[in-house]
Amino acid sequence: MSIQFQKHADGVAVLTIDVQGRSANVLDATFAVAFGEALARIEADSEIKGVILTSGKRDFSVGADIGELRRLREPRQAFEKAQAFKAELRRLERVGRPVVAALNGSAFGAGLELALACHHRVLLDAPHVRVGLPEVKLGLLPGAGGTQRLPRLIGLQAAAPLLLEGNPLRAQEAHRLGVVHELAGSAEELMQKARAFIARGDKQQAPWDQAGFRWPGGDARAPAAAQMFAVAPSMVDARTYGNYPAPIYILACLFEGGLLDFDAASVVESRYFAACASSQAAQNLIESLWFQRGIVEKGRSRPEGVAPSQVHKLGVLGAGMMGAGIAHVAAGKGIQVVLLDVTLEQASKGKAHSESLLDAAIDKGRSTRETKEDRLRLIQPTTRYQDLAGCELVIEAVFEDRAVKADVTSRAEAQLSQAAVFASNTSTLPITSLAASSARPAQFVGLHFFSPVHKMELVEIIVGQQTSQETLARAFDFVRQLGKTPIVVQDARGFYTSRVFSTYVMEGAELLLEGQRPRSIEVAGLVAGMPVGPLALLDEVNLNLIARVQAQAQKDAEQAGAELPHQPGASVISRMLALNRPGKKEKQGFYDYPEGQPKRLWPELGKHFPPAPEPLAQGEMVERLLFVQANETARCFAEGVVRSVADANIGSILGWGFAPFHGGTLQFINACGLERFVARSRELAARYGARFLPADILVDMAATGGTFDA
Repeated sequence: MSIQFQKHADGVAVLTIDVQGRSANVLDATFAVAFGEALARIEADSEIKGVILTSGKRDFSVGADIGELRRLREPRQAFEKAQAFKAELRRLERVGRPVVAALNGSAFGAGLELALACHHRVLLDAPHVRVGLPEVKLGLLPGAGGTQRLPRLIGLQAAAPLLLEGNPLRAQEAHRLGVVHELAGSAEELMQKARAFIARGDKQQAPWDQAGFRWPGGDARAPAAAQMFAVAPSMVDARTYGNYPAPIYILACLFEGGLLDFDAASVVESRYFAACASSQAAQNLIESLWFQRGIVEKGRSRPEGVAPSQVHKLGVLGAGMMGAGIAHVAAGKGIQVVLLDVTLEQASKGKAHSESLLDAAIDKGRSTRETKEDRLRLIQPTTRYQDLAGCELVIEAVFEDRAVKADVTSRAEAQLSQAAVFASNTSTLPITSLAASSARPAQFVGLHFFSPVHKMELVEIIVGQQTSQETLARAFDFVRQLGKTPIVVQDARGFYTSRVFSTYVMEGAELLLEGQRPRSIEVAGLVAGMPVGPLALLDEVNLNLIARVQAQAQKDAEQAGAELPHQPGASVISRMLALNRPGKKEKQGFYDYPEGQPKRLWPELGKHFPPAPEPLAQGEMVERLLFVQANETARCFAEGVVRSVADANIGSILGWGFAPFHGGTLQFINACGLERFVARSRELAARYGARFLPADILVDMAATGGTFDA
């Protein structure tokens, strides 16, 4: 059973949610049946004086079963599902006895909505506990009364950001806002406070069911609310560019619900929930960020038959931005880190990066001085390669220069045991060629982290020609140990993420070369759903680095007797470098970076890249920026560079921010339709060049009606 029902001698019924076969309480169809049966028992037993809902697991509930939502395609199905669960919550709310949610752990989504339907909420005050309504992050809105109960509890203005942003609250903040009524320091105190509320017997109705109920701060007609609703839609549109319907639907629920009684407002919420659930954006987000990400993180790409492993001592070569970031994240997971650089000053500067991040966390109330000291003790800055002795894994994060990497590889390996793994954090140089400097290439692998390391969730694991299955498994385990998401790719220039990412920024450069206005290019990138415009990203990456990568690629091609294809926008890079405008680091690139002011596009760009007499339509630029990335991903997939559809989609979203509402580069092709994508690609190729010609795999799939299935 999903709910354990216990009636105690004092007349209190304790319902303990413990969904069988799940590591966390997911409110699925079996739970709904058990919940209905428990309600029937309470309704039929007049001796029950009160009800406590709690959990038999570490957390209260992680929310609804997204797998069930994934199978919904028709709006009516979603509407009826929402209405059915709401009916059960109203039964609980109107059961005629006080009902308390004893939240012994985190409560998210429908789990929190269940708690909001209780008359009183007591929350365990512990570091790991969070509560929130994160549905908007999957293109949905809370469909079990969350958009109606929450604002009636804490006010429209306080509820709006919680619903629109979906960010979790810590226990103290949830109490301060009024989401929960009381906090408890232990499981025992939690139940004591729950029983004490029932013993008082003074509240058996939700506030909105009581005569004379007034909204905190006023309903949707109040002046403060009217002001919020006047500006909020434009603020949402400025952030989402209309690509995500859920935030606008949430605002509609708040506004319309703020003019209606609770039950009528709940029906309105169900209708907007149905619109969200059946939208292409939600289907894409659920498919990729929930279903396919789950596939990736559960280890489909991890070799079978290799025992799980953990890293206890890690070596990091190079204490620059990447090396320092890796050291910080590893120390945060309790791993001892040897941070090595050419001088002790540089190594110590890398450790200071962790100190500054920890200080910022303390200032925001997210960490403590004790935690800071514990983590800093784990990082050992050094210049001595001998200190690497005992490391199970060493990651080099030095300059993208073969000679430098070869030198640190041989010097580090001399100090390691035969079982240790060596990894390179290179973002472009082929792993097989770097492994040529290794005495044991079978234990050499690529671990491509993204900057800033403490924020970016993806790590790209690159398998060289001689990388063993055991080495791959150990690298995979290490990435999961850090709490990050690993994708596995084969060795090739640029691997997967750098190769496809470069098509986005270089297409932006090509648009500039063609005479498109810089601001129009940047806005097209944002409208396409990318987090930053292509020119701004070129500044972030730095044109000097791009030029070095291009030079190395040219040198490698010449040595191999091959010819590199022309890269769009390449002349823009050389021209900007000739103008001494390499990027953000030097405070001058495509943008100017005035001290203490927002960046702004360099006014002289129009002089060096004159505007075309007839600008392209925005939609045309958006398509170019998206199609060029999706097409290159299809080539990577066909070549075996990226091993799975899930790796391709998750890598594109988490790696370089490919428009999440499209669900990743291959899901974008699916949603577009293979035939339409191929036809449109050919039109773009006829106008703008061979790079848009559809990959052969797409032509074949379009002819057979195939799709990219995870």
